[in-house]
Amino acid sequence: MDIGVVLQTIPPAARVIDLAKRAETYGFSHVWTFDSHILWQEPYVIYSQILAETRNIVVGPMVTNPATRDWTVTASTYATLNEMYGNRTVCGIGRGDSAVRVTNGKPTTLKTMRESVNVIRELANGRGVEYNDSTITLPWASKSRLEVWGAGYGPKALKMIGENCDGFILQLADPQITAWMIDAVKSAASDAGRNPDELTMCIAAPAYVTDGSDAGLEHARDQTRWFGGMVGNHVADIVDRYGADAGVPQALTDYIKNRQAYDYNQHGSASSDHVDFVPDEVIDRFCLLGSVETQLERLHELKSLGVDQFAIYLQHDAKDETLAQYGEKIIPVMTETALAKQ
Repeated sequence: MDIGVVLQTIPPAARVIDLAKRAETYGFSHVWTFDSHILWQEPYVIYSQILAETRNIVVGPMVTNPATRDWTVTASTYATLNEMYGNRTVCGIGRGDSAVRVTNGKPTTLKTMRESVNVIRELANGRGVEYNDSTITLPWASKSRLEVWGAGYGPKALKMIGENCDGFILQLADPQITAWMIDAVKSAASDAGRNPDELTMCIAAPAYVTDGSDAGLEHARDQTRWFGGMVGNHVADIVDRYGADAGVPQALTDYIKNRQAYDYNQHGSASSDHVDFVPDEVIDRFCLLGSVETQLERLHELKSLGVDQFAIYLQHDAKDETLAQYGEKIIPVMTETALAKQ
C-alpha cells in the first residue's frame, strides 16, 4: 500500500515545500494539496517547486474541480509539469466544494465532471479531443502521462467514476463504508466493460498517532473533528438532492442531522468552532487515531478491501511527528519488499 499526504497551501509556501520534501525522505509516495485558490495559495505553482526539489514524489490536487479552472489550461499545466520533471503528476477531481462555494458558486453536475475528465486526460496524455466543436491537441505533449482519479460519495458519482476515471478517491477511512463504495465503483467499471482491478483506490483521512492513552485519543479527536464537518458538506449535498434515502450507507447520513451552517473560512482547520455536531464515534470511524499498532490494524483492514493508497490529511498540531511516526514505523510495514535471500 502506498502512503500519501495531503497538505494545505497555507503561506509561507516554503513550509509546504519543506513538508513535501520531508515526506519523500520518509518514504511517502504522493503529496496532495487542497485546491481552493481564494482560501489558500495557488497549488500548481507550489507543485513546480516541490517537483524541482524532490526525485520521486507524485503531486496532485485533492481535489480540483471543473468549474474554477478551464479544462484545457488544467491539462496544459499537467503536461508542462510532466515535461519539466518527468511524469510525476496525478489529477484528483470532484464536482467542487470550497473553491466554488467561497465565490458563491455551486458544484458542477456529474455530466460536466465526466466531460472534464475526458478533456483533461486526453489532452494531458498527448491525444486529440473534441472540444467546442473542434478537435484539439497539445502537439508538444506526446510523452506526458496523466491519470485522473474521481472523488465522490453518492451512487451516481460512484457509477460515473467507475465508468470513466482511472482511480477513486474516498475521503474517509471507515472500513464498512469503504467496502460499500469500492464495490460500487468496481461494479460500475465492470458493467462498462472495464477491468475494475486497473482502477486505483485511494482513501484519504486524517491520521493522528497517539500514545494509546484516553487523554491522547481525546486530544486527537479534537484535532480532527473538522474532518467530519468537511465530509458532512458532501453528504448534505446528496441528501438535499436525493433525500435521506439516497442510497448511501446510513452511517454517512445519520450524523449530519444536527449539522448547521458551515464556515469556509475555517475549512480544513483543527480550530473549527462549528463542528460540534460531529460525534466521537464518527471521528473514530472516519479517521485513523491511536497508537501505531491501532493504525496498522486499520491500514491492513483497508488494504484487504482493495485500497491501494492511504493519504493522510495533515491538518492538525502534530504534522512533523506524524510524518516521522509514519516514516519510521508504519510505511516500512505497509510497503511490500522482497527478501534478499530465500
